[in-house]
Amino acid sequence: MSFSSPAHRIPRQSIVGMEGMFAKMWDPPTVSPSTPDKRSPTNPVPEVIAAAGLADIPSASHTVQRDLLHGARLSAWDSKEINFYLFRDADIPATGGGNFPGATIRVPRGVWFHGETLGHGPPPHTIHWHGIEPTPINDGVGHCSMEVGHYTYQWQPNFIGFYFCHCHRNTVQHFEFGLYQALLIDPPDAFFATQWDRTIPLGAGRDRKRRIAANLNIIGTETSLGSGQGISGAGFETLTTRTDAQVQVLWPGYMGGLITDADPEAGNAALPAYLKFPVNPHAKTVPYDVEALWVVDDRDSRWSDEAPDARATYPKHGSIVGDNDNFRGNAGGGTDSTKFFAFNDFNPDYWYVTGVNFPGPKGGSGTIPAGIVIPPSLICGTATQVSVEAEVGQTILIRALDGAYNNVTYRFPVDVTVIAWDGRALGVEPFNAYNHAYTVPAGQPIHSSVARRFDALIRVNTAINGFAEVDFTDTRCGTANGFARPVLFTGRIPMNIGYAISGTITDGSGVALEGVTVSLSGNVNRTTITDRSGKYRFSGLLNGAYTVTPSLIGYGYTPESLNLTVSGASLTGQNFTATQTPGLWVINGAVVSSRGEATGIPNIIMTLSGGGTPDRKILTDAEGHYHFTGVPDGNYTVTAGNQLTGNGGTPGDTNGPSVLAYYYSPTSIDVTIIGANQTLGFIRGRRKPHPDVLP
Repeated sequence: MSFSSPAHRIPRQSIVGMEGMFAKMWDPPTVSPSTPDKRSPTNPVPEVIAAAGLADIPSASHTVQRDLLHGARLSAWDSKEINFYLFRDADIPATGGGNFPGATIRVPRGVWFHGETLGHGPPPHTIHWHGIEPTPINDGVGHCSMEVGHYTYQWQPNFIGFYFCHCHRNTVQHFEFGLYQALLIDPPDAFFATQWDRTIPLGAGRDRKRRIAANLNIIGTETSLGSGQGISGAGFETLTTRTDAQVQVLWPGYMGGLITDADPEAGNAALPAYLKFPVNPHAKTVPYDVEALWVVDDRDSRWSDEAPDARATYPKHGSIVGDNDNFRGNAGGGTDSTKFFAFNDFNPDYWYVTGVNFPGPKGGSGTIPAGIVIPPSLICGTATQVSVEAEVGQTILIRALDGAYNNVTYRFPVDVTVIAWDGRALGVEPFNAYNHAYTVPAGQPIHSSVARRFDALIRVNTAINGFAEVDFTDTRCGTANGFARPVLFTGRIPMNIGYAISGTITDGSGVALEGVTVSLSGNVNRTTITDRSGKYRFSGLLNGAYTVTPSLIGYGYTPESLNLTVSGASLTGQNFTATQTPGLWVINGAVVSSRGEATGIPNIIMTLSGGGTPDRKILTDAEGHYHFTGVPDGNYTVTAGNQLTGNGGTPGDTNGPSVLAYYYSPTSIDVTIIGANQTLGFIRGRRKPHPDVLP
């Protein structure tokens, strides 16, 4: 009731025996119903990432797998172990024993999405697709839908944007402990385009560009007075209107028009039918070159230590079930307000961005390392960063989610243009009458509260070497307007926007040489590896002197190294010619999936033994290829081993499963080297089931 001692009490019927229908704040029975009005799924992403070697062939066609509530203890920056609950995908080996946050889901707008869900650990669970707005049973809100045992969620996304999904049962705890993941809706031709032409990057459309919804024809610019108010976008701004042509000067590739405009490629006979649409799929979108995903979060280690049980914050049943349940007496604790868990007693002492722990104590600040990227297998194959490294003139898309219970404030070292909030592009039909994109000047705050997301664009013409700052504020204090809330911690994210050095390494016949380690020294020290086209690239470089040096056993190079000076422009065409060392040869081959198409399996540990030399170990590349170079004549055995997952998929985390096991056919290949290179046949692999994953 609304009052502690109401004058009139309305009697309520007991729901004992009907808890699964009515009492959603405590544990009703889990059920595994069939999906109502089930449609055939049309999401291409599971098949596309499998073809790219980033996942197994889908267990169910066009269907995303998600197991939830897998516990893990992850070490923080000071070695403190904190309890997490995690999502895992049985079809993506890199998810291992789960990830924090969960592997990002990407879906083209307009497809029929199916998400097959299996709950582990103490029930109940749901998955709530935050902001998607499907039917109630598919929305996963614990108060309005069943608790899943085994269920296939179904929905159809209608807006390009940034969403997320999370368990919506015992939400206060399950969300705090990390049971959530980003959900990105891409343009309708994304991933379908890669099915049509495998040279198109994952996530790009038929024009080979990755795009995001935006209306850049009308832009507001916040004044310092406006953004200094309690809310970013408080109305203190000036408006600028630009034509499509004017916008394209500032944001190359922008496509304006109306979202109801006809598809300009409808008559293109070279395109398959699935890449033609009733309306222009790129209307009101802008392409981007670099994407960064920031999921900021805070953790209360006391909560982790004292109430790690997944049901610790359930209420105790009252005398009338569902009517007078007690929300304080739980986990065996007392019922008075001083006992744990009091719902507003939240004291975070660790802070994160996309799974990377900011190093530093409460009341201080911490900076994550430069060069952190999300493993492609954990974000559907796209090249997405955490720390930002980009080139002058590139369009950078920042996607930020406040997964913290405290409010956060972002400040950027450059001007940013905010183009969307909470999955809806500002100024884009049909919600364009009351909002528009706006520019926030460098250093001015952008405020956000729990579960809110925004997308912002950056494009600069001069080099920047700085940091974005994230203030985590204590939202339990200063609730009156104008009262400053104390900053508990400031996280710093590197943003290096500079120039590039790039080139190609080929052999004497002009054939691209893959797998060459290329080192950069000078203002910064970095390494990279040439791709299948023999290309290498270092981005985000400031003006200064650098040396580029290639290295691969069994080869010499002309030149041996390059001494270069970056001065206000990128340096391209910094090429090398490799010459194979006489008497040393190459053994190469590939490890591919034994299911369906012969898709390559990356990061398999390959061992070369024999020849009277010590064993050598290398990893297969993104397409499953391996190259043992510098091999003298002799008899050898090539053996495929476990797949290296590094850290269970969480960037910056050294815990969790590091390898996954496979069955192979053949188990090994014997080869004799006599004065020539050798290319071996396929080794076909099938992943062994994880101990608690159904085969």
